Parts: sequence; C-alpha cells; structure tokens
Amino acid sequence: MSGHDPHARAPSQDGSCASRTKHVHYDEDAVSDDDKREVEVTFDPTSPYRRKSSLVPSDHVYTNLAHQHTKKSFSSDCLVHQFLECHKVDAKSHNHAKHPKATHEDVTTEMGLASLVESKGGHEKETKRAQRISFVEPESDSSNSGQLDEKSWKSTVSKSRSELDLVGLEHEGIHSRLLTKKQLTEMAWGVRELSRRLGMVRLKFRVENVFLLTKPYDDDLIPKTRELARWLLSQERRTRYTVYIQHALKDNAHFDLPGLLKELRAEYIESGEMNQDTPAEVLDHRIRTWTEDMCRKRPHTFDFIITLGGDGTVLYASWLFQRIVPPVLSFALGSLGFLTKFDFSDYQESLTTAFTEGVTVSLRLRFEGTIMRSQDRKSALQDANGNGPPPTRDLVEELIGEEKEDDRTHKPDGTYEILNEIVIDRGPNPTLANIEIFGDDEHFTSVLADGVVVSTPTGSTAYNLAAGGSLCHPENPVMLLTAICAHTLSFRPIILPDTIVLRLGVPYNSRTSSWASFDGRKRIELQPGDYVTISASRFPFASVQPQGRRSEDWVNSISGKLGWNTRQKQKNEGYKKWDK
Repeated sequence: MSGHDPHARAPSQDGSCASRTKHVHYDEDAVSDDDKREVEVTFDPTSPYRRKSSLVPSDHVYTNLAHQHTKKSFSSDCLVHQFLECHKVDAKSHNHAKHPKATHEDVTTEMGLASLVESKGGHEKETKRAQRISFVEPESDSSNSGQLDEKSWKSTVSKSRSELDLVGLEHEGIHSRLLTKKQLTEMAWGVRELSRRLGMVRLKFRVENVFLLTKPYDDDLIPKTRELARWLLSQERRTRYTVYIQHALKDNAHFDLPGLLKELRAEYIESGEMNQDTPAEVLDHRIRTWTEDMCRKRPHTFDFIITLGGDGTVLYASWLFQRIVPPVLSFALGSLGFLTKFDFSDYQESLTTAFTEGVTVSLRLRFEGTIMRSQDRKSALQDANGNGPPPTRDLVEELIGEEKEDDRTHKPDGTYEILNEIVIDRGPNPTLANIEIFGDDEHFTSVLADGVVVSTPTGSTAYNLAAGGSLCHPENPVMLLTAICAHTLSFRPIILPDTIVLRLGVPYNSRTSSWASFDGRKRIELQPGDYVTISASRFPFASVQPQGRRSEDWVNSISGKLGWNTRQKQKNEGYKKWDK
C-alpha cells in the first residue's frame, strides 16, 4: 500500500497519532499497566483492488448477527477481530436506520462447550475492560473518490466493549456448528466483508510484545532466530520490545540465551543507557518463553507473531492459537512457501516497515472441527441391567431425524480450529473406510475410500491437491470435499459454500473404525457411530501480506512451485499464411 490519507496528520514521536486519526484501544495484558495499543487505519486511494464492481451503495442494508438486547462484556478480541466487531456495529447502525423496527433472532440458548478464553488484564482491571473503542471521524474530504461503503466505515462509531461481542451470547464459547443457517451465513459474510475491507487498508499499530516461532531443533534456523531476537532487543530500536521465544530455546546451546543477554547488556552500557549497577532483570524481563497454554488462554499477551520456517511453521502457529490469532508475518525459510511471503535477508527492512508504516492483513478462512461421540442407548427389549439384544441404530436416521431434548445420541469430545484440512481416513486398518457424508440436514452420500479430505482454500495446494482436488484461490469462501482413492469411477471432487455444516461419520455397521486428523497434528480414532462436524470458523487466520501483491502472488506460487501449466512454447518461426 502506498501513501496515507492526505488529510491525516503524521504520528507523533512517541508513536501516537493525531486526535482525528482513527484509533482503536483495547485492553492490555496484566503485565503492562501503562500499555495502550493504538491503531491507525489508512485507506489507499491508489489500491488496484478498488474497482467499481465492488462498490456498495451507501444505503445498503448490512446483516447483523448480534442480538440487540444481549450485552455481555468480553475483552478477548485481538486487533483484527476488533475491526470485525466495529464493522458489525457499523452494520447494525445502518440496519437500524433503514429498518428501525427490525428484530433479530435470539440465540442465547445455544451455548458453547469450550473453555473460556481468559480476558486480557484479568478481573483486577474491570475498569479498563469497559474502555471504549472509538473511530474518530476525519476532517471532511471534498473529493468524491473512494468507495461509498468506505465513507460510511469512516463515520463516527463509539461503542463500549459490552456492545461489541461477535454473537451477543451469554459467553463466547459458542461454536459455529451451533449457529442456525442464517446466523452462519451472516457470520461468514461478515468475515468476508472484513477481509475485503482490510485488503484496501494498512493497519498501523504499536507493537510491544513479539511472539517468535521457529523449528527449535533446526540448526540452520536457530542462529537466524537468535539474530532476529537480538535485533528486536537492541538499544537501537525506539520501542523496547518484549520478545517471547519457545521454551526449547531457553537452554539451547546454539541460541545461547545467557550469551545473548550478555551481549545486549554490553551494548546498552556502551550506549550509556545502562551502567554496571543496572540490575540484570531489566533485560531479563524483556525476553521470555511462551507456552501452549498462554497461546490458547491469553492470546492478547502477544501483539505480533513472526515465524521463521516453512508452511508447516505457519500451520503450527494456527494450531497454537486455537481462538484469537494475532497478525502473523512469516519469513520464507522452508520448502514450498505458499504461506511464507517475506524474505529473511530483508527482515530488518520488512519489520521496520511493518512496525512504522503499517501492514496489510489477509484473513484466511479456518474450519472448526468437532468430534462427536456416540452415546450408549438401551433398547426397549433390554432390562435395567442392560441384558437383552442391543438396539439397532442407523447413523443417517440419527443425524437427519429429529432428536429429543432428553435423548441425546451424541456428545462433543473436542473442538479444533484448522487452517489446511480435516482428513477422515482408514488409518492402520487394511480395509477401506466407510464414511457417511452429510451437509446441513441432508444425507449427501456414502463413500468407500481410503479417506476423505475436507480442505480450506488455503489447504487446496496441500493434501487436497495430492488427492486430485481442485486448486482454489485462498480468498474464495468455499469448502473443498475430495475423496482419497475412492472405490468408484464416479466420485468427483466437489466445492461447497462455507455456509454449510458438513458432518462426516462412521456408520454403525462399519467393519472397522476410522481416524480423523486436524492439520496433520491431532489424530483421533472414530468408532462406529462417531462423526465429525466441520464448519467455517469465526476465528480467521490473520496473515500479513507484502505490499502490492495479492492474487498475482498466489498465481506465481502455483506456477513456480507446482509447475502449474508449465510446458514448452510452441514454435512459430518460419510459418506463414497458406497460399490459396
């Protein structure tokens, strides 16, 4: 992205922005009492993606998912998700202005089952939890250029955190599989709309806590990780960053944490910022280790994620942050690199630009997969002790038929957010897997195959490609369903909308069990009667993109790394028109 708003003032030396520039303030981690993150949103009038076909009328009525009367305060949304909430608040104002008597369906009875994400700052900061998120309206612009919906997005919005939760439910553990068709459609539409908007802006915000992720046992990457950590902690940086590293690096001889701290201390003493009497804890507290529990329960501890590795390292970042994902900037130090867009040799320039001029964020669709376990049931012919013939059960009937409130056939047993794909396969069994496939409340088909891949657009170039599935641009809001070695001549890969809830299960009369894997990390056995629900997640993956490259970058990737449509050019020398 180039250029800032011509009417916006330059940021002050302390990193803050002028009063009429957009700001987003959100709650801070408990370890930083004086930390106030500030965000500047800059629209780029020269963006090549601002075409007329994407204009939205100023009186367009936006859908809204939140229940207008339910207000519950949460402070677990990251930078990007706060924009989603503000977008929904803006949409609500449009909808109310157009239809002041419009009502919304109450979904407060649909409760989630996952543990709550710990609110940033803890209970002791209840006063800061009500901190307001405000968009300060810029000075009037006499120019008529720009999209109409962009102008509405710049209008003044001021809502408390209690009015900005995504679904307006009693707690934020709600899963997308529990949403109604209308709610799921509106949620998916909201994420797509936000992604489109973020593609036209640059987000400039204050970064203080940096999360480093690499392969801790790769001798080539550890020195690079150490070099990056030293650069971030150097006294030459205007911002005093706190760097979080993997626990495995703490005692790694190649990383040499004690030596790194000694080098930094000498540098600070030489510059005069410290002296020999300065306590060692001053620097020691600025390099810490992270745990998986922190990533899942306190994602707001981190402002920015930097990965050093390949696509697998990026997938691991997605796996670590099962809910909220801070913006991820990935350096290409792996093999293919569909998700790694930055060259490490230019890391100083790339990070300086990202921290001082802002970043462009792409929201990549993730799936939410939930294991559903079959519950034991008694037949009418069995006595109180369970003696007698077992009941005859049919998975198709149980999933598309009506379920009584007091007779649940299945219960959830773990939910996972994935970026690439969910695979149901035969595992170590020598026979083919028997899999029933459902979409919403319909039974699609039964398949005998080595397995089935349900892929996101991001994962279309991974296992889905190897199984014969379609290549799909990552901005497409779809789900790709591909069979692995199906024992039929007619099973073709299909592409489904992201507003559908898929269910893949093992029928009760299956000869063997099947296995489910989530981004290749979690592998779980599915017994006959168990199934997996797959739906679009409300927690997308925020990937930082290089400036000026989006669609063409993906096409270049599949051409250069996969050899897409690569062939020798046809000769035409010496050819001329035929003589009649």
